[in-house]
Amino acid sequence: MAIDLAIPDKRKTVLIIGINSFVGSNLAEFLKKDYRVLGTYHKKNFSLPGILTLPCDVLAKDEVQLVLYAFKPDFVLYCVGLTSLKDCAERPNVCDALNSAGLFNVAEMAPRYGARIVYFSSQYVFSGANRNYIEMDNPDVVTQYGKSQASSEFYLQKSSLNYLIIRCCNLYGRGVTPMKNTFFEQLQKNIKCNVSDVYDNFSHQGFLDVYYLGMVLKICIDKNVANRLIQFCSQDLMTYYDFSKTYCEIFNESDGLIGKGKWHLPIAKGSNVEKLEEFQYYKLDVLNIEGLLKIKMPTIRESMEFTYKRFNGTKDVHKAIKNQGDGVSFI
Repeated sequence: MAIDLAIPDKRKTVLIIGINSFVGSNLAEFLKKDYRVLGTYHKKNFSLPGILTLPCDVLAKDEVQLVLYAFKPDFVLYCVGLTSLKDCAERPNVCDALNSAGLFNVAEMAPRYGARIVYFSSQYVFSGANRNYIEMDNPDVVTQYGKSQASSEFYLQKSSLNYLIIRCCNLYGRGVTPMKNTFFEQLQKNIKCNVSDVYDNFSHQGFLDVYYLGMVLKICIDKNVANRLIQFCSQDLMTYYDFSKTYCEIFNESDGLIGKGKWHLPIAKGSNVEKLEEFQYYKLDVLNIEGLLKIKMPTIRESMEFTYKRFNGTKDVHKAIKNQGDGVSFI
């Protein structure tokens, strides 16, 4: 009698801590074609097709260790965190617990099982001065959110021997949590429902489709990039107001509902900056990531055009990464 032996899955294993988050869910969907993707959630799970998920509290070391022992992943993506500047300012203890303490637990346990920890930081480790920020610049944080991320960056660089930090500009796209809209989803909802809103025109930053992060991460995994901090940003900057107007132009929508205004940027207690400049510029220099991975980062308009094609089903996004990064232009 023939015995049906299961063929072992030789693909690398990627464990996403916080798979129901905006970044976690999108990376899971993007990476599952090429890797064995698994994930954890805290309380409520929104199932993702073809992906095994388990509950895990990142603040409980025993739960973190159990998940790592069970899956023995090659890579652990830390996608847990409180990302709203307002929420972080109002709930600093929760911000520090999720953005820093939880990461410390995962980073402490991951090396025991040979896993590389990947952390996604942000532009908010800087104050937004009108200059190019490079990877070697010391953080000059002004927000509670940025403070927690700068702490996590420092911890990984000083205590971990197997890490990758990707410091990101503003990421946009759609998530899986039905009751919590991303900025991009809210913008689409407002336009569809004919609701006017005011968008910030003072803070200038990069914007990229979250799938570009998946492309860059895949190249880093395939090229075995380790123990580096790299900056991930569009070639240019826009305000939320400019971004919203660009969205309307590319998605063939009227921009009559897009109002111009100023959003409050909460300054953290103990910050060296007592008063912010009127305009902020979060320009993350991308020369290192382009040279290291041999890629060309897109402009915001190019990213938005890619998003338009992606949501209208006219582009196979996985084709964009077949060349493993050598000479790839992300447009």
